[in-house]
Order: sequence, then structure tokens, then C-alpha cells
Amino acid sequence: MRYGEKEIKEAEIETWDNPSPERDYEIDISFPEFTCLCPRSGYPDFATIRLRYVPDRKIVELKSLKLYLNSFRDLHISHEEATNRIFEHLYTALAPRYMEVIGDFNPRGNVKTVIRVSSEGR
Repeated sequence: MRYGEKEIKEAEIETWDNPSPERDYEIDISFPEFTCLCPRSGYPDFATIRLRYVPDRKIVELKSLKLYLNSFRDLHISHEEATNRIFEHLYTALAPRYMEVIGDFNPRGNVKTVIRVSSEGR
């Protein structure tokens, strides 16, 4: 197993202390090379995952986020489940003031899907 594969396999979301917890500000992270596998066909699905959040006491460490998102590449998982799982893991780890995760999946079979999950109304 190569070192990158090992890092992805062991990936965990790491958090850091927010350097400005007294202020509301938005962090917007885009991950344009997300991949997972269709649970029915096994074909690869490609997406841009966008994370927008207003931190409270914690922020996400970017390398750990990259490795965590790469850990989906061999999972047979629906667009909806992937987006909701990412939201739940990040929301639990960060406990932000606000969070939205958008899974913008590339068209496959002439169908495009965009999944939005947010903490509004939670």
C-alpha cells in the first residue's frame, strides 16, 4: 500500500481552535475532485463538494478534510447518502453556528443531481 492510500484509509477529520471565535465569518471550501461509486452499477460518480460554514469554537484542518473526502472514492454510496454523511460528520466534529454542504454531481446518463444539506431548521 502506498503512503497516500494509507493516509486516505486512516483519514479522520481534524479540528483546530477558531482563531476568531468572537466574530461571525464564513469559511467556503470547494473540493472539485470528489469521487464515489454508484451503489447499483459500480460506475464512478464525480462531484464538487462545497462546504460553507460559520465556525463557533472549531475549524476544520484542510489536509484532514481532503483525506476524509478522498476516503469516499471506493464506497458504493448514493449522492444523497454521501452528501448527508459528509454533513453529519463535519457538523458533529465542528459544531458550527451554521453549515451547508452541497454535493454537485456531474451528469451521468443525462441526469444531473445537486444535493444541499444545511443546519437551518435543525
